[in-house]
Amino acid sequence: MLEMNTRSKRNEGGRGAARSNKSQGSALRGKKSQSKGKSQSKERGPSKDKSSSKEKVIKQKGKYVDFKDRQRKGDPLPSFNDDAIRLNKYLSNAGVCSRREADVLIQTGVVTVNGKIITEMGFKVAPTDVVKYDGESINAETKRYVLLNKPKGFITTMADPMGRKTVMGLVKKACKERIYPVGRLDKETTGLMLFTNDGDLAKKLTHPKHRASKLYLVELNRKIGSDDIAKLLKGVQMEDGTSKFDKVEYVEDGDSRVLGVELHSGKNQIVRRTFSAIGFTVTKLDRMMFAGLTKKDLPRGYYRHLTENEIAFLKMK
Repeated sequence: MLEMNTRSKRNEGGRGAARSNKSQGSALRGKKSQSKGKSQSKERGPSKDKSSSKEKVIKQKGKYVDFKDRQRKGDPLPSFNDDAIRLNKYLSNAGVCSRREADVLIQTGVVTVNGKIITEMGFKVAPTDVVKYDGESINAETKRYVLLNKPKGFITTMADPMGRKTVMGLVKKACKERIYPVGRLDKETTGLMLFTNDGDLAKKLTHPKHRASKLYLVELNRKIGSDDIAKLLKGVQMEDGTSKFDKVEYVEDGDSRVLGVELHSGKNQIVRRTFSAIGFTVTKLDRMMFAGLTKKDLPRGYYRHLTENEIAFLKMK
């Protein structure tokens, strides 16, 4: 009896020790997991601080970036391939004919590359090669059409020996090809300008015969009455001829200093000179429309490429 009691006590003691050991082990595991969690939270802490500090630095840097070096809104830069292209595509890009027609021309032997007649279909042309069709050199440069919303303080010239800011600096990243401004805007005038390497279209838009329409928002130094508006519509005699506006309207109710004027003349500073001739000074001048193109969704100082529909519209006009 005594042995049974002793054994039962031993068994109970063993089971109790096991329970205590088990509970101690779970407690230790709990402490380890807590310490592990704390260490992980400590490790996470500095990374959050680092990321937040990085964000602050990025925001601070972005704040001082000059607007002309930012990516222009709605203007992903086109990708270019400087590798060789097929000869038929080269002829097509140059506007000589379609690709199918180019294959026929190549087979007839009227196309040369670097002085050598090429009849091989699929022949590739490098950018430095001299391609001639029927004895005349051709250029397959892609036509580009870039619309800029010009800010104040930039002059319209390809380069300035005095080092002043030019409009070409605003569109230098627009494309690989060399583009030129169509018409001019003076340094203090803002608004739409078109740039292209399409010489035929540029001549068409600037020629008086085709009368490319321009719409300006004009702010004057003082109020203007109906008599003076009548003069602008009838025609004002200038040193280089008569200046006549097609439309003149008040823009803001109760403010007769702000006008909208539409004209077709491409003479230098024609709007400022016309108002000056009847005794007014233009304090602000903004070109809102040019040849049917508007600056909708185009912020000041930004540019974009024309759509295919806009290009077709200009050529059709």
